[in-house]
Amino acid sequence: MSLLDSASHRRLNQLTGEWVLVSPHRTSRPWQGQLEKVRDADRPRYDPSCYLCPGNERANGERNPPYKGVFAFDNDFAALTLHASAQVVAHDGLLVAQSEPGRCRVLCFSERHDLTLPRMSVEEIVPVIEAWRDETMRLGADDMINYVQIFENRGAAMGASNPHPHCQIWATHSMPNEAVKESKRQSAYLERNGSCLLCDYLALEEKLEARIVCRNERFVALVPFWAIWPFETMVLPTRHVGAFDELAAEEVSALADILRRLTIRYDNLFETDFPYSMGFHQRPTDGAHHPGWHFHAHFYPPLLRSASVRKFMVGFELLGEPQRDITPEAAAARLREDSEIHHLDRAAREGRD
Repeated sequence: MSLLDSASHRRLNQLTGEWVLVSPHRTSRPWQGQLEKVRDADRPRYDPSCYLCPGNERANGERNPPYKGVFAFDNDFAALTLHASAQVVAHDGLLVAQSEPGRCRVLCFSERHDLTLPRMSVEEIVPVIEAWRDETMRLGADDMINYVQIFENRGAAMGASNPHPHCQIWATHSMPNEAVKESKRQSAYLERNGSCLLCDYLALEEKLEARIVCRNERFVALVPFWAIWPFETMVLPTRHVGAFDELAAEEVSALADILRRLTIRYDNLFETDFPYSMGFHQRPTDGAHHPGWHFHAHFYPPLLRSASVRKFMVGFELLGEPQRDITPEAAAARLREDSEIHHLDRAAREGRD
């Protein structure tokens, strides 16, 4: 057994420069034991009490149009306002605050209340990706906006208050912390090596194969070598692409395919609506050239051993650095072995037989 399989060690996150502690000796089969299944309540295609369903009234009194497919609107309770006054407050260089203008949008994936990405077809996911591209370009064209963050919180465990399939888009004047760290690391790598960090990293992962979950011709889903969350994954294009607006039509379809296949695996892992926070990191919209930036998505799911056992960042992880027991290699193998047929579809087929 190698160091990575048997002994406690630290792994460097090349995208952020931060470390994660890995303790594989604490458990060799992290999914052994009782695997509880949480059967999510059947949801209707339309819910008259849902403020995201077509035709329903939202909290601010506005009424949704009778939309089909994708629907986007300004968040009724936005965390950012575009007209925040330009102010900087500083006291002795220790207490510093500055205004942060921006916009917050909500994007519904479908008019159907009962759908999620793994239950949608590739053809249904493609318009969602096209909307992500269009929203990025439209918001990023504003001189006030320098970064567009698209993210989906799925499930109550991740703070989602509404199960209707949707995501949020926050467009900010300043680059958020995680984007700043990734931008600096990617730029430094390009300057030092003359090549793209994630292009080189993906080439190495494809050579080693141990952490690959699934792939198609244009996208790869893998568990990062430095993953923190038990079944964390990253989705990468095989071509050097900086943002949504650089994706060709075939790459949009390929991304839809990889998102569907990966999220089906998540749902099948513990036969539940698998919770996660997912987000895309793409080059800033500040008008500058960012040749080192490689477009990618992160999935951060909290489930550890079953549908009801979650991973919490506490103790040493809050005060020291993140720690994990399941190795990224073991997590990738578990996801890779999952079926690409959703467990609800399998159950329906068995019921008909």
